[in-house]
Amino acid sequence: MIIFSQNMLIARAINELKAKKFTIGLVPTMGALHKGHLALVKKALNENDRVIVSIFVNPTQFDNKDDLKKYPRTLDEDTVLLKTVSKEKILVYAPTVEDIYEGNAVSQKFDFDGLEFEMEGKFRAGHFDGVGTIVKRFFEIIKPHRAYFGEKDFQQLAIIKKLVEKYNIPVKIIGCPIYRETNGLAMSSRNKRLKPEYKNTAPFIYKTLKVAKEKFGTKSANKVSEWVENEFAKHELLKLEYFIIADSKTLKPVKRKSNKKVYRAFIAAYADDIRLIDNIALN
Repeated sequence: MIIFSQNMLIARAINELKAKKFTIGLVPTMGALHKGHLALVKKALNENDRVIVSIFVNPTQFDNKDDLKKYPRTLDEDTVLLKTVSKEKILVYAPTVEDIYEGNAVSQKFDFDGLEFEMEGKFRAGHFDGVGTIVKRFFEIIKPHRAYFGEKDFQQLAIIKKLVEKYNIPVKIIGCPIYRETNGLAMSSRNKRLKPEYKNTAPFIYKTLKVAKEKFGTKSANKVSEWVENEFAKHELLKLEYFIIADSKTLKPVKRKSNKKVYRAFIAAYADDIRLIDNIALN
């Protein structure tokens, strides 16, 4: 398995692959890989001749410097995991901040037609400018035919689709289902930092989402939201940041249910100082 740290070298390698008519899939990650990432990589391998896995903790999408500092960096372990999937068909791009940003680690400003101001955008200032900046940069360097993103970050997925649309980037964006632990907890690199008591109680987030989905069949969005807020208010360890039922297309909170629209419930909660997010389709 070849690991590239310079954009010029990986771009050259990709050009050589494309000269052989190989298709290229991209799985962008921030490392600390888990089975959810591997599921994305496996899907990408099924649909492309070669897969680039980027491993880069992007500083411009962190609004919390402490979170950036503590984010796990496990490149050696990550490459060992990737080799269990394929040793020949995966290329790793693990650049430095300098290689990506060339001395100017500042986000580009984007207009994602309002998607960036909902949910995560309200609680993480500048986050989606950082996401847009790094994903656009990867698309420019790697020029993949397809790129794969997990639905756990559903808002991010919607924003990347909007990025591709607005900038006419020739890449197909493929969303993949949320990969969960056996207890229902959505897999996340941040789960590695959970203390045992918080890891044991964190599946409460998904259990609550599942009940909220049931209730949404007969109750209003406001009633469901009130119930979720009350459940978390009673919880000793988990602190709810937000629970929102939104239109899956616009991501705007629902005011009155319509049979013609598709809805999704989104949640963010703190387990100690670890922020966890999840979502579920409602209809």
